[in-house]
Amino acid sequence: MTHVVRDRAGLAAVRDGLPGTVAVVMTMGALHDGHVALVRRARELADHVVVTVFVNPLQFGAGEDLDAYPRTLDADLAVCERERVDVVFAPDAHAVYPHGQPSVRVAAGPLGQRLEGQSRPGHFDGVLTVVTVLLHLVRPHVAVFGRKDRQQLALVRRLVGDLAIDVRVEGVPTVREPDGLALSSRNAYLSEAERRRARAVPAAGRAADQAAAAGAGAHQVLGVAREVLADAGGVEADYVALVDPGDLAPVDADYAGPAVLLLAARVGATRLIDNVDVVVAPPGVSGA
Repeated sequence: MTHVVRDRAGLAAVRDGLPGTVAVVMTMGALHDGHVALVRRARELADHVVVTVFVNPLQFGAGEDLDAYPRTLDADLAVCERERVDVVFAPDAHAVYPHGQPSVRVAAGPLGQRLEGQSRPGHFDGVLTVVTVLLHLVRPHVAVFGRKDRQQLALVRRLVGDLAIDVRVEGVPTVREPDGLALSSRNAYLSEAERRRARAVPAAGRAADQAAAAGAGAHQVLGVAREVLADAGGVEADYVALVDPGDLAPVDADYAGPAVLLLAARVGATRLIDNVDVVVAPPGVSGA
C-alpha cells in the first residue's frame, strides 16, 4: 500500500519507518511512462521508493505555464500504487516553502545560465532550490532523474558534489512515444497538427546521430540537425548545440569523440526539449 503524505511532519514520520535504503523520484505530477521508468529504476536501486509530486513555482518564469500545468493527482496516485511506490509526498507550496517564496536560494552558476538557462532565466535556480529542499526532507540514498533534461541532470550532479550532499544521482535514458517524441507532460498541449510538426525534433536528433555514425564532423552534425528543424515548417528552433557530455560546454569544429546534441524548439505554444548522444568524427574524415 502506498502512503500518501501532504506535509513535512507526515513525511518525516513515514520516512523514519522505512528500513534499509531509500530512492526518490522527484516529479511535478502528470505521470507518464517516462516517470514509470524512473520509478522502476528506483525500485532496482533501493529497498523503498518515495515519489514527490509538486509543481514548483520557483522554476516557472513570467509568461510560462505554471497555472496551466497539468495537475492529475488522483491518476498519479493510481500509477504509484500500481508501481508499488512506498510513499508519495504531495505537498502544497506552504509545506515546501513554509515562509513563502524563499529569500535564500541555490544559484545554478554558469552552467545554469547557458542553453535552457539563457532561454529561461532563473529556471535552474528554482529547480536546484526545490531539489535541495526535497533531498533534505526525504533523506534518500539515491535520487533518480531522467536524461531527457541533460542540463538539469548535470546541474543536480554538480549540486550534490559541490554542496557535499550525501546522495547518489542516477540518470535514466529518455522514454519515447511510438512516433519518437520524448515523453513529456507538455506533449498533451500539442494539437494533432502540431504533434505532426513536433516529430521534427526527435527526427533532427536521429539525423544528427546518423550523420555522426557516417563520419560527420561537429560542424556537419550540427548543420544536419538544424536543417531538419528548418525544413519542418512550424517549428521554431530555440537552440541546437553540440556539447561535451561531462560539463555541457560547447565543442568546437575540431572536436572529435563523444558529444551530446541538445535541442529546444517551440511548436505552437509548446516548448519541447530533446537530446541525443553522438560520436563525432575528426575533421576531414567524413565521406559525406
